Amino acid sequence: QVQLVESGGGLVQAGGSLRLSCAASGSIISINAMGWYRQAPGKQRELVAVIRSGGNTNYEDSVKGRFTISRDNAKNTVYLQMNSLKPEDTAVYYCNANIWAMSSWATGATDYWGQGTQVTVSS
Repeated sequence: QVQLVESGGGLVQAGGSLRLSCAASGSIISINAMGWYRQAPGKQRELVAVIRSGGNTNYEDSVKGRFTISRDNAKNTVYLQMNSLKPEDTAVYYCNANIWAMSSWATGATDYWGQGTQVTVSS
């Protein structure tokens, strides 16, 4: 069974910083892309940033230059460093990973989700 466990959310003032972490555990063969999504109240979940196994990254336009996604393949962990936070960044942040697990070795990689962590930015 594969699990994604997130940490690092919280309350911060505008202009502040937070670092989110997401660790994948279980019987993992390999991990492809890892990313962060967010969902604000009354809005659809949106992709914030993604990092592929080779290190290539993509960011949602509103976070470019403020957020940095990185990963530690040895620890099966993805990070999101968030700087210059704005009230509009307030949302529940979800980790996502495309993982080839032993439990589904014959069918290939599957998307897994973390439980979500609340980020609140006060003005």
